[in-house]
Amino acid sequence: MFAKPVLKRTTADARGDVVVLLIGMRINRFWAVHHWLPVALAMPRMLRELGKDRGRGLLGHVLLTASPRTYYVVQYWESKEKLYAYAHSPEMFHHKAWAVINRKERAGKTRGHVGLWHEAYVVPEGSYESIYADMPPFGLAAAHGQIPLDRRGRTAKDRFAHRSSRAQEKETT
Repeated sequence: MFAKPVLKRTTADARGDVVVLLIGMRINRFWAVHHWLPVALAMPRMLRELGKDRGRGLLGHVLLTASPRTYYVVQYWESKEKLYAYAHSPEMFHHKAWAVINRKERAGKTRGHVGLWHEAYVVPEGSYESIYADMPPFGLAAAHGQIPLDRRGRTAKDRFAHRSSRAQEKETT
């Protein structure tokens, strides 16, 4: 189902720090399907698992293709603590998938067939801003909510300067 665009300029309703995880894979040898296909199928399974329990902290995600070889997901998390908790939780699929990858790697069975990577960022309030023109909720706005642009400022400079009530409370204590 396609989301309808919001026919005006909007911004994300993110408050406080924003946690972003970029995670992906690169197919190094296309013919080694038995090595990279399980990796490619693991991410949708993890996303479904996280989608069933919003309390785990995943707020939203965007699946992207960088090239015919490289695929990745931009994920928005409630906190870095919840991201760590998911990654290290023995009952979650991520932990099991990494155990399999590590066993295969130690046995020398996967070297060079598929590349894996991730980058995680904690972006402090005042260090991010967004604008969406005639867009449905997307990216940061899909994860945190979408509000009219005027509520944060018409210019990027104004949106960078915006402080949520949570940040203002921290500054006064």
